[in-house]
Amino acid sequence: MSGKDVSGRSATFVLVHGAWHGGWCWRRVEDLLRARGHRVYAPTLTGLADRSHMAGPGVDLMTHVEDVVSLIRWEGLSDVVLCGHSYGGMVVTGVAEAAPAGAIGSIVFLDAFLPAEGRSLLDYTTGDAGVGDPMVVEGESTGLVSPIPAAVFGVNAADAAMVDDLCTRQPYRTLNQGLRLTGARERIARKAYVLAKGWEHSPFPTFAAMVKDDPDWRYYEVDCGHDVMLDAPERLADILEEAI
Repeated sequence: MSGKDVSGRSATFVLVHGAWHGGWCWRRVEDLLRARGHRVYAPTLTGLADRSHMAGPGVDLMTHVEDVVSLIRWEGLSDVVLCGHSYGGMVVTGVAEAAPAGAIGSIVFLDAFLPAEGRSLLDYTTGDAGVGDPMVVEGESTGLVSPIPAAVFGVNAADAAMVDDLCTRQPYRTLNQGLRLTGARERIARKAYVLAKGWEHSPFPTFAAMVKDDPDWRYYEVDCGHDVMLDAPERLADILEEAI
């Protein structure tokens, strides 16, 4: 592919990683998009990966929203393709609410949460208000939540050990905080959802079903594990270009 849309315009991508990950997980997709002529930003969220030294009790979901909004503001970005993976769907939903007017041209949810008003990630992943759930128990006692093994997410065998080595504990308040929403996500003109079909016990088909037949959304399925950016980087780069 040329790396530009039909008008010859290069695009700007902001790629937001999921829980326990960091900007490192986007390297392959970054390289592909840059080689096609695009600008790419893949920030690491506060308290994770190369910013894990900043983890603390004050880091919550809104901290991560502000990480991305500040990047957009300080870099003077506009008409970006904003992509959130997994937990990153929570973040980019908040970014849609807080970003400057005209900053987001397209939004892509990559095997990601599509949160409703006030609902946290843990509201979608734990039963009985989370009582006894290991993530809740650990988070309440330490303020951090340990990574889920890569094998659970169906990460390809060649990359699983790397993912387990690079993932870091997640600040707990990022997982139990909800968002105040006004519908900004839905008002973005170009929206897409990508469902990874190659792993078991995924919570994301529920969210995919919400938009699959909606004419305002583009919908894709990819036969790979949850970490699509590692399992199928070329296919993902193609999808992201289609979101321009």
